[in-house]
Amino acid sequence: MGFSLYLLTLIALLSQCTAQWCYQSQYCDDTCKDPNKWATEFPRCGGLRQSPINIVTSKVHNTALPPFSFIGHTDIINVTVENKGHSAHFALPQSVRLTGGDLPGHYRAAQFHFHWGGNGRPGSEHTIDGERFPMELHIVHIKEPYGSLAEAEHDMAGIALLAFLFEETTDDNPNLDPVIAALGQVPNNGSSTVIPNFRLSDIIPAAKDLHSYYRYVGSMTTPGCEQAVAWTLFDRTLSISGRQLDAVVSQCRFWTGLPMTDIFRPTQPLDGRVVYSSKSVLNGKNG
Repeated sequence: MGFSLYLLTLIALLSQCTAQWCYQSQYCDDTCKDPNKWATEFPRCGGLRQSPINIVTSKVHNTALPPFSFIGHTDIINVTVENKGHSAHFALPQSVRLTGGDLPGHYRAAQFHFHWGGNGRPGSEHTIDGERFPMELHIVHIKEPYGSLAEAEHDMAGIALLAFLFEETTDDNPNLDPVIAALGQVPNNGSSTVIPNFRLSDIIPAAKDLHSYYRYVGSMTTPGCEQAVAWTLFDRTLSISGRQLDAVVSQCRFWTGLPMTDIFRPTQPLDGRVVYSSKSVLNGKNG
């Protein structure tokens, strides 16, 4: 009876794997699609505007990119956190919005999530001159009046994604403690919790401090790799201590039950795209 139950469980897992995708750190009897094989199951992942990318600072085009305007970032909200099996998503209310930054319209927030490595390995998705950072924050926004990612994917700028890279510091970043504690409460696929009295402004700087950033057109970094993203990667990094980073990496598990580590997609070819930088605007004001 025990063997029969084991066999049924194994068959169910392998059946699930065939319809799933994996990161390179996962193992599922070679039936999951790791990043190198995503395009065989999700064709858009093989497109010409894929993300993330390596940003070569000597080749970016300096241009006059305006500042952002954040709406609702200082509001006190309750955030639902759910383990999605590949990462943990922090759902944001539609009252959190974004304008400016040379984006073509108004955008409503959907969720934010993180990408990290494991066992001391860096885990950012974007790299700067080949350097991978310890962790990366993505805040996903959907262009109005679209109601979902599925609707927005038909617009090349239907999704606005704000990205922040983390640098490791000696001292803890106390503003990350509620986020880290929440990750500890969603260890398994499908588990969820709520962070009460949360403000997005607690973990990201105010708009007035975010004038310097990179911009390019790309895609979501997980299947189906929708090529509808206006990417903004801020030059200003966020801080996280080594102790906090270890706590982030150690708490969640993939849908396969394995530790959730190295949850980043390798960088993709630029394929002729141009990366713009607003740094010249900032330098000009300071100069």
